[in-house]
Amino acid sequence: MSFEKQLIVHCAPTLASLKTASLFCCTCFAKIELECQLESWNRQLGQKGLFLTALRQANGRALIYVCRISHLQADLQKPGVANFLSGFGYQSNDVKCALDQLKERLKDCKAFPHEIGIFLGFPLEDVIGFIQNDGKNSLCSGCWKVYCNQYETMKLFMRFQKCREIYTRLWKEGRTVWQLTVAA
Repeated sequence: MSFEKQLIVHCAPTLASLKTASLFCCTCFAKIELECQLESWNRQLGQKGLFLTALRQANGRALIYVCRISHLQADLQKPGVANFLSGFGYQSNDVKCALDQLKERLKDCKAFPHEIGIFLGFPLEDVIGFIQNDGKNSLCSGCWKVYCNQYETMKLFMRFQKCREIYTRLWKEGRTVWQLTVAA
């Protein structure tokens, strides 16, 4: 699947400014090639408030993180988030510092660091609920497992799904990622 198609399929709610961030895995054999590709996308989409980075790269695969910097900064400033993240060794709620620490956590942790939900725009209560319940006992699930505000979150999940459907259709009709990305 092309990088552009993966952006549409996996990141439409982020491109539409409905969601803080998205993740997807892609094949990547040469680190320099991936860096050039990300640099090119950042030049284009950075004008619209998006930032792309590889959180982890290993065995010919890369974990790509696509975010709205302004949304992530707001999420990191929410009540309780800095205290929660400090429990995992995060020392700053500055976006760049926090992302650098997340990359280190991804390198160092044998298990996937579940605090990544904060970086994806998941509600703090749901991230905490997931960790406390070992991913079990959720009220429902969609883009994430929900432990609070089930009905509001289900409506949000439906908006995300509708966005993906519309973006996929428009992309197949010839619109580019640039055209489909909302300026923030």
